[in-house]
Amino acid sequence: MSKIKKLSGSFRYTQWDPCLIVSQIVAMQFLLYLTLCLLIAVMQDLTGSTRTLDHIFQYHEIHVRDLEGRSVIIAFGINAVIGAFLLWNVVGRTKLCLDFSCTFHGLHLLACWIYNGTFPTTFSWWTLNIACAAVTCVMGEFLCIRSELQAIPLAG
Repeated sequence: MSKIKKLSGSFRYTQWDPCLIVSQIVAMQFLLYLTLCLLIAVMQDLTGSTRTLDHIFQYHEIHVRDLEGRSVIIAFGINAVIGAFLLWNVVGRTKLCLDFSCTFHGLHLLACWIYNGTFPTTFSWWTLNIACAAVTCVMGEFLCIRSELQAIPLAG
């Protein structure tokens, strides 16, 4: 009877593990900021501007007036796509993609608020971050669903 109980469980590990969740959030934050920093560094080298943290946290840097602002927007867009692949690899669960995407962008909002000393009010900042959150979430869910729907091999 004990073998039947062991075999009749769910497919996934369902116990709530706060250490796993916190470590996944920290890993996602670190990886997304690392890739964003690298992308902005490359974009700033291409445009010839100086590298500062303002490009990541200063919401007045996000604009389409000049090449430097457009390069920051492109870096955020590419980082959103990379974020989807990171969600797929780090989290790997369709249900958690929205949670992790919102957590990253919520913490980014908090970091920008602290860095600037004021709440972000520019339309371009909100548009870019909402679009990036949507891309990260939808692409991450798509990749997770594709891997979750694959056939489970039963033969050893």
